[in-house]
Amino acid sequence: MNFKESHLLILTNVSRFIDLSELEKQKYISLLTEVKVEKKDFLLQAGEVAKYEYFITHGCLKVYTIDDDGAPHISMFAIEDYWTGDLSSFMTKEPSRYYIKATEHSELLGISRASYDLLFQEIPKFERFYRILYQKSLISYIRRSNQGISLTAEERYIDFKKKYPQLVSRITQKDLAAYIGITPEFMSKIISKVNRM
Repeated sequence: MNFKESHLLILTNVSRFIDLSELEKQKYISLLTEVKVEKKDFLLQAGEVAKYEYFITHGCLKVYTIDDDGAPHISMFAIEDYWTGDLSSFMTKEPSRYYIKATEHSELLGISRASYDLLFQEIPKFERFYRILYQKSLISYIRRSNQGISLTAEERYIDFKKKYPQLVSRITQKDLAAYIGITPEFMSKIISKVNRM
């Protein structure tokens, strides 16, 4: 079977952890929904229940909360070959606390909760894939939390540039500041200082 480019991307992502037969690949693709989101549109808003987990095939999105003062706090950016969503809301069917917004025109493949459950019944090896995916996500979350406590804003910015060089030019300075946890003005000073080093 000839797969579309977006399908090949997700199958390559999956193949890092499990091997699938051609029939299993076809079954998996049949359970996915194609989604397109324009720049500045929401994939999910706080108060909604997350009905899908998403794999990004094209574009960039940000995941964030808004505090009582109306300030955004970005927890992650998601680009091609990344997964995103609100796993807690997806699993518990409780309203999300998060906003997921496209910062570029984005194309995604989504899996619904019903399809997710069916996938585990029909291709049990996917339990291994998602377990590894969630473990990696948890490790990343713990590291990010520890950095927020132990590193200065400048060190967090340098670390971000090292880890995600492909992202720096795709996000605004304001969004980067909301991710680092500082004001855009302070972010500007840090960028100038680091660029002079």
